[in-house]
Amino acid sequence: MRLSGLVCAHNEEARLAECLRALAFCDEVVVVADRCTDRTQEIARHAGAKVIDGVFPLESQRKIAGVEACGGDWVIEVDADELIDTSLADEIRRTIESAPNGDYFQIPIDNYVGATLVRNGWGGSFGTSSVARLYRRQTKHWKPQRVHPGVTFDGRLAGSLRGAIKHKVDDDIGDMIDRLNRYTALRAQDLADSGKPGKLWDNVFRGFRRFYKCYVNRKGRTEGDLGFLIALMAGLYPVLSHLRAKEILQDRARAAAAPARDLPDVVGLRAR
Repeated sequence: MRLSGLVCAHNEEARLAECLRALAFCDEVVVVADRCTDRTQEIARHAGAKVIDGVFPLESQRKIAGVEACGGDWVIEVDADELIDTSLADEIRRTIESAPNGDYFQIPIDNYVGATLVRNGWGGSFGTSSVARLYRRQTKHWKPQRVHPGVTFDGRLAGSLRGAIKHKVDDDIGDMIDRLNRYTALRAQDLADSGKPGKLWDNVFRGFRRFYKCYVNRKGRTEGDLGFLIALMAGLYPVLSHLRAKEILQDRARAAAAPARDLPDVVGLRAR
């Protein structure tokens, strides 16, 4: 069984080389370089990866382009801020070579904020503790969305791996807040494009549910201050996305209603 490694990157020169070294166990590596203006492509090519250059406004477009460029029977998909250690690499190779009875596997995620491993409390579109990243090529499909697109599979779940992907999710609390700003801005554009931003109090209620689920059900309370903050961010995500989507729609409506600028009167002008 041939295995393709897939990385989608935007200006990831600081982290890409380490990520690609950790994918050396793959038969090939494909890097989708989305609107990169740094050395991302150069680093990827130096590492022997196949590079796909382009402009992909939607995250789903990046994923689809990457999978189409993969030639392996199976795909292991990671982000530039994620690492696969040798133990997990060996497990992945053994798994796909054992003729698994299924088409995709869940892989645990170890999320780090700075040097702190935060195992509990992730969810609500602000983080995850398990992902379906090992799959037969062409069985995974993404919805047309800018951030965290929904996915479907043609096949069936084959199980979960034991090893975890190491995810350097945030450098510090400031980075966490910046990420919430980026995510809600992208989600707001998806909501505005759909024309259905929802209702404020529905999203407030959804936010409370997400906070409770992350902090209580998913044991974020055991992670101290960071667990509380992660749950808070998960709860704020739908509310801020909704409010920013309404702002976008209002701006679009004002722009559409604005009178066209008067064109210069060219009657009577003569060539000289």
